[in-house]
Amino acid sequence: MRAGVLHAPHDLRVETRPDPRPRAGEVLIEVTLNGLCGTDATEYAKGPMMVPLHQRHPGSGHVGPTVLGHEFIGTVVDVGPGGDADLASWVGRRVASGVGVSCGSCRWCAAGRTNLCARYYTLGLSTHGGLAELVAAPVSTLVPVPEGCDDTEAALAQPLAVGLHAVDRAGIAPGDDVLLLGAGAIGSFILAGLRDHRGTVTVVDVDADRLDVAQRLGATRTVTVSRDSTLEELRDLVGVDPQVVIESSGAPGAAARSLALCARGGRTLFVGLVKAPQELVLSDVVLREVDIATTVAHICATDLPRALALLEGSPLAETIGTTTVPLDDVVTRGLEPLMAGTAGGKILVDPRRG
Repeated sequence: MRAGVLHAPHDLRVETRPDPRPRAGEVLIEVTLNGLCGTDATEYAKGPMMVPLHQRHPGSGHVGPTVLGHEFIGTVVDVGPGGDADLASWVGRRVASGVGVSCGSCRWCAAGRTNLCARYYTLGLSTHGGLAELVAAPVSTLVPVPEGCDDTEAALAQPLAVGLHAVDRAGIAPGDDVLLLGAGAIGSFILAGLRDHRGTVTVVDVDADRLDVAQRLGATRTVTVSRDSTLEELRDLVGVDPQVVIESSGAPGAAARSLALCARGGRTLFVGLVKAPQELVLSDVVLREVDIATTVAHICATDLPRALALLEGSPLAETIGTTTVPLDDVVTRGLEPLMAGTAGGKILVDPRRG
């Protein structure tokens, strides 16, 4: 098969590799589309951060060059050994993968928090993924795609599931004023999850095009800011005292700004990942009883079916905008535009196209 394989920073090669062989409990999927996200671009340009190029991953056991791709859909074409009739019934199904593999037996899995599994790993980041013609995936990570959901919409299911999980973690009550900082890819999917919120949703970003998408996704109000806007300027521009602030930009200093903008007794959710240390003055946060919450990935068994149902009933692809590129162009038309910030909408890769 042909696959996009990360060997080192700025060294992703489209090459021929042996077809994967599914193990017990796994199926083989012929990939239809694989979405790219900022994590893929960061691993390509600045990694390895999550991809185990040099040190074996404790969950997957994988080490070395890695097939990227953690937002894929496709059709099941084979199953692993064991002769399980339930497993065999997956052949021919169109599926979306949640890509997060959990053990099912640790205390986090027992509590339904499979995204926090003690042995958690992610296809396309911790081991080989779906930026390829074929991928092996545990059936536990798969959800059938509804007949009324086309491939382009279904390819948005995994990142939308992340957005839905974030909305749940934000603890938003009806009537709350919500402030979303960052209208990039994940911000858009969070906003999609807020469509039915009975309250205001103000979205802040430096990019007018992103804010245009945010308006189409149902934002009550959008605010354009500059990268060097001061906290006082932000307060004046935002003009609300939000009970919930969702920080999805991951920009330097954004954590402190989001806490400062949150109303007394409110809640701030951190979504964006920032590797560099950030300074926080927590005395003000404590004195105002601002709750801090975080979110990571999603719960495959609940969030992924919800995402597919939403996409079937309320398609997002046209609103967000998608571009499909062939596998051979994954670097020049996919990863590099993502790193440069020039990618418009969601980039999908069709591995069947050269």
